[in-house]
Amino acid sequence: MVGKKRILVVCGTAIATAAVVAKAIEEVLDKRGISTTIRQCKSSEVLSLAQDADLIVTTTPVATDHGKPIIQTLAFITGIGKQAVIEELVRTLSS
Repeated sequence: MVGKKRILVVCGTAIATAAVVAKAIEEVLDKRGISTTIRQCKSSEVLSLAQDADLIVTTTPVATDHGKPIIQTLAFITGIGKQAVIEELVRTLSS
């Protein structure tokens, strides 16, 4: 895969949850050979930061009218459905 993929990780306040999710995504994608740049933000910042992202991963509902793929999930926090979300991440970033 050529070039780093830019991922915007969103939670309500961009403090703890976004940090946990960002680290988990970075580790998983690194193991798959996908180079990433990950930025964390709070939900109120998505519209102003989305233009620089290839993908948005969020733990909270966000606006969807910015033309970027969005994965809304708590799988990296709860562990439930984590493998399916990982596959979705890889598919989305590979397309």
